[in-house]
Amino acid sequence: MGKRLFITDLDGTLMQDNKTISSRDLAALLRLQQMGIITAVATGRSMQSLEKALDVIGLGKGQGVFPIDYVLFSTGAGIMELPDRNIIFQKSIVPSGVKKIMTYFDLKKYDYMVHKAIPRTREFLYRSHGLYNPDFETRLAAGLKDGLPLVDNPCDPCPATQVLAVIPAWAESFSFETIKADLPGFSVIQATSPLDHQSVWIEVFHKDASKSKAASFLAEKLSILRQDIISIGNDYNDEDLLSWSGKGYVVENAPLRLRQAYETVNANNECGVAMAIKKSGWVEGRD
Repeated sequence: MGKRLFITDLDGTLMQDNKTISSRDLAALLRLQQMGIITAVATGRSMQSLEKALDVIGLGKGQGVFPIDYVLFSTGAGIMELPDRNIIFQKSIVPSGVKKIMTYFDLKKYDYMVHKAIPRTREFLYRSHGLYNPDFETRLAAGLKDGLPLVDNPCDPCPATQVLAVIPAWAESFSFETIKADLPGFSVIQATSPLDHQSVWIEVFHKDASKSKAASFLAEKLSILRQDIISIGNDYNDEDLLSWSGKGYVVENAPLRLRQAYETVNANNECGVAMAIKKSGWVEGRD
């Protein structure tokens, strides 16, 4: 049998609502590694945000065992090898593209952040249009020391990993499909805010940056066939990966549309990752 790859989303899938990872899910992933199956996390978090989250729960560098071989971070804009933290893949938006996205979001009066190119993704520029947007303010406050406000007439911006707009849940006349059509030549992804779980995040990346394209790069590098890849997620930003993989699962806490399209396993708080691994048959006979 050829090589196999298991890819899990992080927040809302592998990570529980209390921002920890269950011992059962960790044990299931470790079992895959012990069987020679490659494991990966595909997350919207930057490298720095991931490291911070792992440090808090005792799974950071030099701490406990995090049974993951690769991290597809920033929604697939980069890939990092573990445990060495080597970056093997990265995609950035060129300055002219960043300026085009900013102009569009300004026209729409969307509040947004421009995150610098890898590895400086934690640093960002931001613009608020002064409307009520508590989710944007919460995200801004969390990283304020790394952010700078955009001036009214900026020079050409630097390359960026992503431009992220935060749209309140009550915003009128919002259409994701329209935004995608208005920004051709980019990878445009919709996600539910992990902060208030209601607002919409519109994340714009290099056209070749997405969870599925990063997974495809990794699969080719490791000589793994798509049919031998399983993925699991919980939100719309996982959908391209779920449909690309040989088999895709969603956790019970995923939106209804995804649960109707993909096989559903337990929720993130109930060891859905371990259940997906068991249902895969790759560890048949083990619980």
